[in-house]
Amino acid sequence: MKLSVVINLLFLFLSLFSSAQESKIKILHSNQTYADQELYPDALILNGEVRVKHEGAIMTCKKALYYKVQNRLYAYGDVYVNQGDTIKQYSNHLQYDGDSKKALSWGQVRVKDKDMTLTTDTLRFDRSTQVLSYHCFGKIVTDKNILTSQVGKYFAKDKKLTAKQNVKLVNPDMTLKTGHLDYNTNSGRSYLYGPSTIKNEDSDLYTERGIYNTKLSLGYLLSNSVIYHQNNEIRGDSLYYNQSDDFASGSGNIVITDTVNKIVVKGDYGEIYRKIDSMIVTKRPLAISIVEKDSMYIHGDTISITGSENKKLMRVYHHVKFFKSDLSGKCDSLVTRQAEGITELFNNPVLWSDKNQITGDSIRLISDKTTQKLDSLKILKNAFIVNQDSIEGYNQINGRNMFGKFKDQRLSTLLVKGNGAVVNYARSEDTKDLTAIMKMECSNIIFSLENNNIKTIRFLKQPAGKTYPPSEFPEDQALLKGFIWRGNERPLTKEDIFIHD
Repeated sequence: MKLSVVINLLFLFLSLFSSAQESKIKILHSNQTYADQELYPDALILNGEVRVKHEGAIMTCKKALYYKVQNRLYAYGDVYVNQGDTIKQYSNHLQYDGDSKKALSWGQVRVKDKDMTLTTDTLRFDRSTQVLSYHCFGKIVTDKNILTSQVGKYFAKDKKLTAKQNVKLVNPDMTLKTGHLDYNTNSGRSYLYGPSTIKNEDSDLYTERGIYNTKLSLGYLLSNSVIYHQNNEIRGDSLYYNQSDDFASGSGNIVITDTVNKIVVKGDYGEIYRKIDSMIVTKRPLAISIVEKDSMYIHGDTISITGSENKKLMRVYHHVKFFKSDLSGKCDSLVTRQAEGITELFNNPVLWSDKNQITGDSIRLISDKTTQKLDSLKILKNAFIVNQDSIEGYNQINGRNMFGKFKDQRLSTLLVKGNGAVVNYARSEDTKDLTAIMKMECSNIIFSLENNNIKTIRFLKQPAGKTYPPSEFPEDQALLKGFIWRGNERPLTKEDIFIHD
């Protein structure tokens, strides 16, 4: 055999021998060392101020049994393990295997490193992977956080903890409960799996999968999530929460509910700024004003609601449509002032109340602030009301401005001020036969209505025009100036408000 081969084999043997020696548990000190083959076969008994060493870790205790062949140690009483500048461990008992570098500790176990303190009754520690685990309840304290769980595993190298069963994480700002959590002690990030709740001073969060940063109080809620705040809640496929800024946002099937003001806002993206009592929802937004048995549905490109309780200001702009069983409409922008009970429609608005089509440069609806039912109406500039007659044509009223009063959600009186004109198809009350057609002009006119039909007309100044027998009515007088029939734009269901003409 060549000399070089022999030398290499010798070095390999020495290396393996050295490694084997290093892996052996070494006794550094004990006040008394002896053997008792009857009580402890194959064991060396160490008693009093015991001190041993294994691969960079020093262990002290009151008493120990050392099995040299098996390279195993059993320690009792004030057991302390010091793994250099990493982990320090205290317990009443310890069982340690030098070959596998696995330890089992029990009895008032306490583990410390620079980032956390772990206490439990029974702990397993794998020194080769630096993983500690418990299955009989444990508590971990890190910075301001206290985490408890029935089952836990701490990865010392990564500063990461996995906790399961009755997990609770508490700090001065919040309380988190879940069934499964992965927690990073450096970043403060908690990864939540399964039903989880987070409670802080003024909000409650629920999610079935999410991330919560305990240091920054930031939450990313990713599955079946809800944020509760006083009398409001926000739901969505994905929610973001910032406690310090009092801000929340969400995307995918957002539902924001204001239980006090009875408003629900839906959409595919939304933001809430609680410090200024503000929310904005985009991407197919829908606002639902909840009224007993008959709610109002409003849609536009963007819905914004600001203001404190009972003083909400709602703005809906671009491609606005709304629907209620007895009232629907369309405009480019809409503003509702809750404290005043006023809703205004701007930019080519049209309103349908039962059979009536109402248009003007702007339309203002005023509700009773107590009953929240429609009380009155203002149509400003180029006011026009059209009611399609069942057979012959269109009943029409126009003027500069109009002011109406509602009774039981229907127009009951109407005042036309300035440049008033009317075309009315009169029918008998019994047979509903057409009896006359009126075409009149007067600066100011008062109408009384019943079941959306004109009952009486009172001209406040001398009118111009006449009433014709049906056969003599000139066809070129049938439509007033500015007449446009927009019945094909009318939303007939709440689903229709999402149709852009």
